[in-house]
Amino acid sequence: MRGRPPRQGFAYTGPMVPCPHSPSPSPPGDAAAPLVITRGDRRTLEFAPGEVQSEMRLSRPDALVTAYARAMMCFALFVPRPRDILMVGLGGGSLAKFCYRHFPHARITVLELRADVIALRAQFCVPPDDARFRVLHADAVAYLAGRPAGVDVLLVDGFDAAGLPPALGSSRFYADCRRALREDGVLVANMFSYDPHYPAMLGRLRLLFGGQVCWFDKVAGNNRILFAVRAPLDLARARGRAGRLCAWVGRRRGLGLGILNRWLVAALLAWLARRR
Repeated sequence: MRGRPPRQGFAYTGPMVPCPHSPSPSPPGDAAAPLVITRGDRRTLEFAPGEVQSEMRLSRPDALVTAYARAMMCFALFVPRPRDILMVGLGGGSLAKFCYRHFPHARITVLELRADVIALRAQFCVPPDDARFRVLHADAVAYLAGRPAGVDVLLVDGFDAAGLPPALGSSRFYADCRRALREDGVLVANMFSYDPHYPAMLGRLRLLFGGQVCWFDKVAGNNRILFAVRAPLDLARARGRAGRLCAWVGRRRGLGLGILNRWLVAALLAWLARRR
């Protein structure tokens, strides 16, 4: 979240979805109520004026507007057809809506700590809960501590007004994330490259995932999207597709050049849009 959004998205070919207005309850504790700002075709979720947490185009509500959200979809290179997707952080629902539309065979669970954010789901065209999609009002740290293995993709994008909560970058949390993944499953973590805690968080991920951590350079501005694969820690065992790809991407930070990495992200989104 909170990356500066670019002005272009991928072509949306589905039907327009009406976006009704709905009231929201009081924010928890002393937290300020989230703001919903609509300017023309653009609707944003902000925790403070000007600090964009999520962005949507009313004409294409399922499209990914921000560069960091598009970059997070690179998990499909590692796990092309996930069966179980778990998300930490709902926000304006950009990731949830995109995955719901483009991964029709996946079960999707979204964890959101703030009830007042969940109450805004209709304003951001987040689909209602059904047999394969649900939004839970839950603390991700507590939820993952008791979550058994079985997740193919785990997306961590749980920012608040102050940034990434320390609990979502701790060794305990990353260990619980790894345990929740299937073998060859992938954790996708959104961070700020300028966060003073970034080197420590990267080090924890590398330690807990046996070095199976990579990223694509220069695809998300100040956001750094890390991909950590649950590969066998026993080096004598063969790595699966995701582990092999992670090792290759890690050597070159993707395709070697930022412009090629951005092309790769655009090509991946186009492929996902066509394959339905």
